[in-house]
Amino acid sequence: MNSRKLLSETRRTFPATKAPCQQPSWILIVDVTSPSWSNTCSVLSEALENTLSLACSLTGPCRVPLLSLYVVQNQQECLLPFTQVKENFARIQACISEIRSLPREGSFPQGGHGVVQAVQDGLQQFKQYSRHTAAGGSTNSSVEITILTSQSSKEMVKQLEKTLKDIDLVSLRRIQVIEVLKRDFLEPEDVELSLSAEEPSSNDIAILGMDIDVQTVEDNVISLEMLFKTWLHDYSTEREHLHLLLPSGGFSHATAPKSTLMCLKCDLQERLLDPALLSGTADGSVRAADLNSPCQMAAWPATVLHKLRVVKGLKSEGVCESVLYGLPFIIKPTSCWKLDWDELEINQHTFHALCHSLLKRKWMLLAKREPQNTGPNWNITVQSYYVIIPSDSATLLVRAVATRELLLPLTFPALLAEHPERVQGPVESALNSLEVEVAYNPLHLKSNLYKYLKSTLYKPLQRQQAQPRDQRPDRHQPKQHQSRAKATVAPLLMAPSPVQASRAAAVRRDSCSLFPKKYDEFLQ
Repeated sequence: MNSRKLLSETRRTFPATKAPCQQPSWILIVDVTSPSWSNTCSVLSEALENTLSLACSLTGPCRVPLLSLYVVQNQQECLLPFTQVKENFARIQACISEIRSLPREGSFPQGGHGVVQAVQDGLQQFKQYSRHTAAGGSTNSSVEITILTSQSSKEMVKQLEKTLKDIDLVSLRRIQVIEVLKRDFLEPEDVELSLSAEEPSSNDIAILGMDIDVQTVEDNVISLEMLFKTWLHDYSTEREHLHLLLPSGGFSHATAPKSTLMCLKCDLQERLLDPALLSGTADGSVRAADLNSPCQMAAWPATVLHKLRVVKGLKSEGVCESVLYGLPFIIKPTSCWKLDWDELEINQHTFHALCHSLLKRKWMLLAKREPQNTGPNWNITVQSYYVIIPSDSATLLVRAVATRELLLPLTFPALLAEHPERVQGPVESALNSLEVEVAYNPLHLKSNLYKYLKSTLYKPLQRQQAQPRDQRPDRHQPKQHQSRAKATVAPLLMAPSPVQASRAAAVRRDSCSLFPKKYDEFLQ
């Protein structure tokens, strides 16, 4: 997926929300006027249903708090007014089924005016919803819009810029214009996903300081699924997540005071979802990462500022993978909007310099986690340690590493130099029959997790039977839709009780490599 992100300096002044969860609400606008909609319809529906089954199953604060969905045919149509995603999977699934039932093979003429009208209508709907819920204490004050279209993304941006320049966009954080490309000759596993942003061109357009993200994506399930999974990341930029503390280079090791430290301000990003957070545990309890635990560090939600003090350098070949444990996290330079622009730039350059130096030296870093709260001197604080691993990208990988107390005794018998031919031959024959891949690609393996989550989340809607599409009242007119949106806001606040599920299998330790992989490497 090639992207060109259009950034403006005014994002640094985006007002902070007071809500504990600062995730934006999402408006998804699907342009179904493409001649290739027949193929896109099925892969889009599957990718969206897979991602939202994860969002509905994850315990803790909801990562996709509100979702609204529009389709653009001759006119825009709101299939799903703003709905709380968690515990409303049945309603979302019914909406996705309606998408599958839309006419195929480009039944509608192309044109971008319906998309622009859907953007306007969605913003108005969000404004009405926010006013209604403000009395209840909810302060979800930002929304992001994702537009899926096969039209030219440049033309779409021009239409948006022309139409939205006179509209109040205070609550709008970003618009994504996703140009879906048809590639019949590519299989899903061969699709190249490039997540690195290109340099902004001279024709980049920013609407009132708002970010516009113009991307292209292949019309297959994997690419669209990865696009929708970006909704599950932490979008809070209220403050940095991690302070990486290194000794100052201005002093010798012997004379440097302990208080002289270089501080790199970083953000933590999940590499993968914790299976223990999916739909609770077998006994009905939730085994989320305990922020007070000395042996765990959580990247979601980013409510705690972690501090890691680097104590030693380690030769990369001298670290045994058997002493690493827990979920890996990715460390990136922070994008906290509260920091001065110059400070952000210096911090980023320093972070890149650290990555280069570690690669050149073939080092890892051993870091000690600083306690969150400094209590009385007689309180005993359990210390935890982490290994920080460089890669060939502008990121670092952090893994928890075992200490003396956690280590169990184990003997490693010596490997025999010679074996009888009667056993060596069958072993070699068995290995020769295996297909060999250069690298492990997790996108090639499926565990049926999506099917399991959908089966546990499935609940028939307790409503009257849906009317056929040709008998339904017209939902295209803005005035009618707005009045209906007001009437449907209050019931949306009610949700059924959560569905308990069995504990998902724990993630196996990655025995292939310690270095974080990019999606484009996985997909090659």
